[in-house]
Amino acid sequence: MDLEAESAIQVDTAVSLDIAQSCNKLLETQKQMEAINEQLKTLKATETTLSEQTIPNLMHKAGVSLIKLKDGSSVEVKPFYGARIPLSKVNDAFTWLRENGHGDLIKNNVMLTFGRNQDNEAKSLVAELRDKGHNVKQAEKVEPMTLKAFVKEQIQGGKNVPSDLFGVYVASKTKITTKE
Repeated sequence: MDLEAESAIQVDTAVSLDIAQSCNKLLETQKQMEAINEQLKTLKATETTLSEQTIPNLMHKAGVSLIKLKDGSSVEVKPFYGARIPLSKVNDAFTWLRENGHGDLIKNNVMLTFGRNQDNEAKSLVAELRDKGHNVKQAEKVEPMTLKAFVKEQIQGGKNVPSDLFGVYVASKTKITTKE
């Protein structure tokens, strides 16, 4: 395109002004969203402190785990369990589970990669496929909710679970039920 043709192009300044204003509005909206997300993080931290520390500590000090109010509302502190195997501890955690009779918690997925028209070969055993040079990948994992339930069961049963291997988190959590 030559310079004469370029100068002949008409630009609708009203539309370009609308674009600029809309872009500025988008940037402002994104800033507001970021600020709200930061506020939400702060509120969540405050909620956690109140729910898992302040109220449970006060109720423990008062010697109660449940309070019922005249309006039918109640405040209860119950144990809360969490667990997550750190990536750096996966092998040690799986070894511990197997050695302590809990290997059935581990899901063992085997993934085979084949080219086109190899459906019949896909039905062969994993060992045979490796011998034939196929790409075989193996992934093991414990489902997060299964691990959480296992940790809860073990702790409630008075059994020892290595905290460092399973990222064990035990806290009290406040539940407030209101009468509606």
